[in-house]
Amino acid sequence: MAELRHSSSIGNRVTASPRKRDADGSSSPLVPDSVVSNVDGDHDDAGYRGRYHRDRVRSFFSSHLQPLFPFLFPDESRSSHPYKLKISLFLLVVIILSLVVAISSVVHRLNAPYLCKKDGITLQCPRVKEPPSLWENPYSSTTSWKPCAERREGLISDILSENTTNGYIFIHAEGGLNQQRIAICNAVAVAKIMNVTLILPVLKQDQIWKDQTKLEDIFDVDHFINYLKDDVRIVRDIPAWFTDKSELFTSIRRTVKNIPKYASAEFYIDNVLPRVKEKKIMSLKPFVDRLGYDNVPPEINRLRCRVNYHALKFLPEIEQMADQLVSRMRNRTGSSNPFMALHLRFEKGMVGLSFCDFVGTRSEKALMAAYRKKEWPRRFKDGSHLWALALQKRKEGRCPLEPGEVAVLLRAMGYPKETQIYVASGQVYGGQNRMAPLRNMFPNLVTKEELATKPELDGFRKHVTSLAALDFLVCLKSDVFVMTHGGNFAKLIIGNRRYLGHRLKSIKPDKGLMSKSLGDPYMGWATFVEDVVTTHQTRTGLPEETFPNYDLWENPLTNCMCRA
Repeated sequence: MAELRHSSSIGNRVTASPRKRDADGSSSPLVPDSVVSNVDGDHDDAGYRGRYHRDRVRSFFSSHLQPLFPFLFPDESRSSHPYKLKISLFLLVVIILSLVVAISSVVHRLNAPYLCKKDGITLQCPRVKEPPSLWENPYSSTTSWKPCAERREGLISDILSENTTNGYIFIHAEGGLNQQRIAICNAVAVAKIMNVTLILPVLKQDQIWKDQTKLEDIFDVDHFINYLKDDVRIVRDIPAWFTDKSELFTSIRRTVKNIPKYASAEFYIDNVLPRVKEKKIMSLKPFVDRLGYDNVPPEINRLRCRVNYHALKFLPEIEQMADQLVSRMRNRTGSSNPFMALHLRFEKGMVGLSFCDFVGTRSEKALMAAYRKKEWPRRFKDGSHLWALALQKRKEGRCPLEPGEVAVLLRAMGYPKETQIYVASGQVYGGQNRMAPLRNMFPNLVTKEELATKPELDGFRKHVTSLAALDFLVCLKSDVFVMTHGGNFAKLIIGNRRYLGHRLKSIKPDKGLMSKSLGDPYMGWATFVEDVVTTHQTRTGLPEETFPNYDLWENPLTNCMCRA
């Protein structure tokens, strides 16, 4: 038994028989004398079994690893084959490096869902190299088109005189400032189609925009009427011979109510004009989106652009205040610098109306559910279907971007921490906590209230639309405009900047890509940056071919611009 243990401890080495070795008085060069002496002694069975298993393990490793790493198991092969030592060392280094790469990859994947390092409510994203077209579109892509919807001098007007007019039409421009702007452009176009006189539209405020602003409180009415004098006859008020003015606002006999959305020019000629001729004065109600785009003559669409980009000018005092805000944005660092305008759509009403799910506490989600149930009971129903609806809308990119998502997107595009950002927004849902990730990543974040003094803005506070007009003009004149959700404000800004020249960069985020990337647990920062940059190369306000039922206000290319 002692002989078996001894031979096992030596491993696979071939030796003489134990009897002969003992007789010769020799000992193993690999086993200490103490081991040999122990072999000659008497031991209990437990001690024997423990040494037996250790000897077998040592035998296994020495027999399998010795060819690869002889320096771990020194014997005569080390001196006879020195080149094996170098190969073994090389292989060991390769294995160690592979393990380091594998471990770092695992750690990277574990951190990937956040893309950026998250410290409380602060996001820290790696800095990205600034591309050469960070603040403007490439010049070579912006020289093929020029605006051509302005008034042309010397043309013979075809409008009818007051005595021979086909009649008068009157509209209420409903909604906010930008929806009203679109309605006014459409009213001028409809008056041209029917060759009737347009009574100056009235701005009707809905339940959200609760102020009694008149058209002349926002726009330069004299310029408006004069600029369009060769296209449409516009009068400031209802004719004096029509004595019962209240009837025009209340009587169904004086209202055309059956106009479908995106109606064609033929519909107005066949269905509305006969009634106008009969009654002489008619009100068109409702008038939101009541004129189509591709079902009207090209010259009518060009006229709508003429109204939007040339005839509708804000009052001089609004223009001057906006110019001051722009100047202050450009000189906040003490020297001239470009700035970005961010239209952040994350007000409580927008969040509620979207029916999307957002990060928040249980109490916040419960309060939002109660708010939605109160404001939109028919859509809310019992609430059981809303989770699936929210997931579907986010997957399709139909949810407003949160401030933190905007911050990650801008950093991926290459905008540095020092970027000057003007924020056009209402009261952000969630307050400062919701804004913290964006403000921490881009600390040079300001609003008009921070750029202007209280006395400077007090003169505009009596009309909500006056404050909206300031935001509109600053965004229009910024170096880069970024929208975060759809709406009339964003599409009018993007369309106007395109009309002024496609060199102005207007970023329209791909929210479907953002949803996919931020929901991918294995998306790394480098891959995310590559996807963002590649996808948004064509989403910066460059010339874009139109398509059936396209939105004229966002892309005025075909009907309102000409080849340079």
